[in-house]
Parts: sequence; structure tokens; C-alpha cells
Amino acid sequence: MQAHLQFEDRLYGTLLGLVLAIVAALPVAADTYPSERVSIETTVIADGVERPTDMEFLPDGTALVAARRAGMIYRLDLQSGALTPLDGIPENFHEGDAGMHNIALHPDFADNGWLYLAYSIGSEIRSTIVVDRAKLNGNRLVDVERLFAADAWSDSTWHNGGRLEFVDEYLFVTIGDRSRRDRSQDRANHTGSIVRLHDDGRVPADNPFVGEKDVRPEIWSYGHRNPQGLVWDPATETLWSHEHGPRGGDELNRIERGSNYGWPVTSWGFEYDGGPIGMGIVAKENVTAPTWVWTPSIGPSGLLVYRGSEFPEWQGNLLVGSMAYVHLNRLVVRDGQIINEERLLPGALGRIRFVAEGPTGAIFLGSDTGQIIKLTRKDESAMASEARAN
Repeated sequence: MQAHLQFEDRLYGTLLGLVLAIVAALPVAADTYPSERVSIETTVIADGVERPTDMEFLPDGTALVAARRAGMIYRLDLQSGALTPLDGIPENFHEGDAGMHNIALHPDFADNGWLYLAYSIGSEIRSTIVVDRAKLNGNRLVDVERLFAADAWSDSTWHNGGRLEFVDEYLFVTIGDRSRRDRSQDRANHTGSIVRLHDDGRVPADNPFVGEKDVRPEIWSYGHRNPQGLVWDPATETLWSHEHGPRGGDELNRIERGSNYGWPVTSWGFEYDGGPIGMGIVAKENVTAPTWVWTPSIGPSGLLVYRGSEFPEWQGNLLVGSMAYVHLNRLVVRDGQIINEERLLPGALGRIRFVAEGPTGAIFLGSDTGQIIKLTRKDESAMASEARAN
């Protein structure tokens, strides 16, 4: 009987392998989905990336993709979909929410070659977030330098943050509350904050808390829970971030110098057992209110201000990945306020981890399915021809 079961297992494994090989060899199919203003065509361009959390486009036409769960970075050929793992990746801790979080290219990358990494170090007993910079030599990282190690050590693997964004020569880094929520109001550490650094890791002299006793000088804003989106919009000179609430209360915030965003004193969410958070209030003096709140929680991850030509109807819109409701969230911004929300591709692509704009204006998404997906505009005349043919 045991031998028979083992034979069936081997047969099943062989058949499954054949099916997967056949599927992999099939041409990549494109699917079309409607939206309020345009039809969207989705094309899977790569697969097999474990928790893809970021994508950065290089001048040579390839892209770098961060895989959080694997603690890896891949070079992606955008034409063939081939993924090549980089050598020289710094040792990192990748369990739970920890891992390789984000990549950022220096604004002068074409001249100086610096790219920046945010990732977790340590172990399940004690871990934190660090930022390194390095250069790319072929498919190897070289000249790796440690620029910043967050004083946000915790025995939790959750709520790391780890998003990077350049604003001119300054680098902003998000750091989650590490499941130690009371530290988010304690500026003697970096937990639950967004920090601002020079491109070489030095502390800018004009940071808001420089010189204050028992306050970390890197801090730009604080009172955050788990910010997993960060983007600068030069057209409006706005630094946007979003963060996970608990049970409800995901927030979109305009990040301003020295501001307190309230966690865990104020929150639009509730404890997972249904009780109130902190003081059970949503607003308080000297606490900056969110620009937008999602309740129920959508589980936001990844954030983009769209400025491309592929979807001119979306110029200046914010695009946010949703992990909880598995959709792409589109927010229309006018005069700094959100005036409309659309939930695109509901249930179609899995839990979206990142949103990126390609060089030609196409949108790229990273999904927990392991896929990298390209969004382009579906030609309306082609759709009409297909309809007539059917």
C-alpha cells in the first residue's frame, strides 16, 4: 500500500511538472479590464519572485526587483522576462515581514552609480532596519557602505516599514513601530518614524529635532505605525506616505517637517479584539490628521504619483497597492485633497506589493503570486474590432 502511494505521489509530481513546463512555454497572454476612464490591458512579464516589494528601472533598459521574502534582488530583462539574481547581496534577515524591502537610485545615478537598499538585519530574537548604498558591476553589488542603522530593535519580525524616497539630495526612510507601539511617541529611538538623511548618511543640520536632548536627530516625522508607501511629487512639492492601521484606519498622510501623526494615541482603527486604540480618539491637538482613511483596511503597500503618458487620464493620481482587498487603488488629488477613489482590477492580480511607473509610462505591479505585471492602455479601436468579430 505504501509503495502504491509513493508511486502515485511520484506520478502526480511528474505530471504536475509536465503541466507547469507546458504552461511556462505558452505565449504570455494579455487580459483586459475596464475602469472609469480607460480600459486596462495586463500582461505578466515575469514570474517566480517571492514577495516582490520594489522595482527600479535602470538606464540600460533593465530593472532591479527586490524580493523581500527571499532577501534577494534580481535584474529583470523587460523584453524576455528573464530574472538574474545579483551577487554580493548583503546578508539580511528575511522572515515574517522582514527581508529586502526597497531599492532607490540616487538622483544622479547615471553619473555616480549609487543605488540604495533598505533591508532587515539580525534574527528572530532581535532585528532592525538598515540602509546601505552600493554600486552595480554587471550583476554584482560592489562598494557596499552602511549609511544608517535604525535604533528600532525588536524581537518582532513585523511592522518594519523600509521604504526609501529621494527628495533632491535628501534620502527619506520609513521605519515601522516594530510591534512596539508605545515607542512611536518616544523620539529617543527611531521606531515609528520617517527619517531624513544626506545621500551619504549624514544628518542634515536643518532636520527638525537636531540639538534637542534625548531626541534622535535623523527623525523628520513620528507617530507612525507601519508606513509601507512613500513618494515625492515634485509637481506639488508633496511627500506622501501611507501606513497600515490596525482593524481599520489605514492612513494616507502628507509628511511634513517635525509632525506627529498620532500613533498609538490617536487612530481611526480598533484593536483586533474590538477595543479602542490609545485614547479612543481620532484627533488631538498637535497631531497631524490623515488626508485619507481606509476603513475597512485595504492593507496598502506601494505608492506612486502617476505622471506618465500611457494613461493621461490619471495624471497626478495616486496609485496604491491593496493586499487585503487585492486591487489597485486609484486616488484623484485636487488641491491636496482626495476627491475620488476607484478600485481597479479587483481580485484579478493577487495581493499587490509595489506599484512602479516604467520609462514609457506603463505601470508595473508586483504581486504575492510572484508575478511582475505590466499595465498598458487597451486600444479602444482594437476593442471595437474584437467586439464586431465576436
